[in-house]
Amino acid sequence: MTTSHSPSFLRSFRLSAREELVPFVRELLEAEGFRFEPEPFSPLCFRLLEEPFPLGSSLAAFFGYIYIQDRSSMLPPLALNPARGATVVDVCASPGSKTGLLAQLVGEEGFVLANEISHARLNTLRMTLKACNCIQVGTCSYSGDALPLRPGSCQAILLDPPCSGWGTVEKNPHVLDVWHEGKVQPLITLQRRLLARAASLLADDGVLVYSTCTTNSDENELQVCYAEEELGLVRDPIEPFAGFVWDDRAGSEGTLRVDGTRSKAQGFYIARLRKKAQAAPSSSAAMGTDLEQGQAQKAVQKGTGGCDVSRAQLATATVQPDLLPDGRCAVFSGTVRFLPRASETFLPDGFVWQGAPLGRLGSGGFQADARLRVCMQPSSQAIVLQEPGEVRSLLSGASMRTDLRGKEAGLWWRDLPLGRVSLRNGRVIAGFGK
Repeated sequence: MTTSHSPSFLRSFRLSAREELVPFVRELLEAEGFRFEPEPFSPLCFRLLEEPFPLGSSLAAFFGYIYIQDRSSMLPPLALNPARGATVVDVCASPGSKTGLLAQLVGEEGFVLANEISHARLNTLRMTLKACNCIQVGTCSYSGDALPLRPGSCQAILLDPPCSGWGTVEKNPHVLDVWHEGKVQPLITLQRRLLARAASLLADDGVLVYSTCTTNSDENELQVCYAEEELGLVRDPIEPFAGFVWDDRAGSEGTLRVDGTRSKAQGFYIARLRKKAQAAPSSSAAMGTDLEQGQAQKAVQKGTGGCDVSRAQLATATVQPDLLPDGRCAVFSGTVRFLPRASETFLPDGFVWQGAPLGRLGSGGFQADARLRVCMQPSSQAIVLQEPGEVRSLLSGASMRTDLRGKEAGLWWRDLPLGRVSLRNGRVIAGFGK
């Protein structure tokens, strides 16, 4: 039976796969009965037409090949539109929906630094990125208003700060009780501090996208006025995206405000701001920045450690390390992490962060993470399944005997790499964690 949904919203998702794997991901979704069509604003984004069971329980979702996301939430990274190979900072990144899309836009040769101050939300972010194999993303946990990067070092920043969430009221009806008008002032203050820090980090002619999921003008249009009048930023108009209805109101020139009801999506506000060359912020903004610079200087005193490992040390029957993009591999407390090349020049000395985990390195050699698939390629040491039911049976703990030797094998659904499984006397042991 097809799952029914409220007609008020379109169900949407985006693909999280290399371009050459997209046809196979679509094939897997269709094999499980899902029907969908592309969104008009991005070839990575789709709207769901038929859902025989919850999309989040699909094999494509389990293996991180799709990410369920409100269609309005997809727009801020597309508005920033970083070039292939670019370096981007996502200031308030969890749960990782926008971070993952940024990673796809910059490609594996780029670098995205995803920051999240909450350690609980940071864990969610890292789980999301790991499932989607976003190895070009590094994560850190700083207060966004004191992010210890070099002033003027960032060409592209996404700032989607904490907000009142009034644009989500149809999905979350209690949001107006939690964030009524009398309680939003602390959010407005925080948003301004985050904007001030982001503006100080922007390079000349750098671009900042500021977005919220609220309809509150004090958190939207008035914050853009603050950025213009106090921080030396200017509006960089965004071409409206196809497939949405826009709310044009006074003070919104050059920015986008999604009419949630008529767009069948969350209400959303998006502004793209550019830093003028040699712009000088007002004295009040500069004082705040000086304070944050002091906090940032203390933060970068910490060391990060780590010991480089050669790619040859990572080669196994299912891992082809030469398929990794340009960068270093280093071991931290037994975990091998990938450090994109761009991180070496972008991050200041002592900056505390984590690269994407690849697996564990111990006395028995390298054991790749079960979900690591970016360095998999077809080989004789592989289990290739043809039907979704076979994959589900294996995941549920069903026994499968093979003629393969060794300790591990690659797991594939037809031409789509899923990850790796352990072998014990030729018997398959599937150990995919969340």
